Amino acid sequence: MGTKNEDKEKLHFALGRENYKLLAIGFAIIVVGFLLMLGGKAESPDKFSNDIFSFRRITLAPIVVLAGFVFEIWAIMKKPKDNEK
Repeated sequence: MGTKNEDKEKLHFALGRENYKLLAIGFAIIVVGFLLMLGGKAESPDKFSNDIFSFRRITLAPIVVLAGFVFEIWAIMKKPKDNEK
C-alpha cells in the first residue's frame, strides 16, 4: 500500500478550477465571434454579394474574437485562490 508521504501528495494542476471555467468561457466567446463571421453568401456563383462587407462581419466579429483571446490570456494569468489549489 502507499506510505503517508504518498497519500499526502495530491495531484496538482497548473491552474485552479476557476481558471479552467474562465478558459471555457473565453473559448465560447471566440466561437461566438467566428459564428458572427458566417454568412454573406451570394445567390449564385456568377453574382457578387456585398453582404460580406456588413458591420457584423467586418467590425463586430473580429472585435469579439479579439476580446475572447484577451479573456483567455487573463484567465490563464489569474492567480488561483488558496482554497482552489
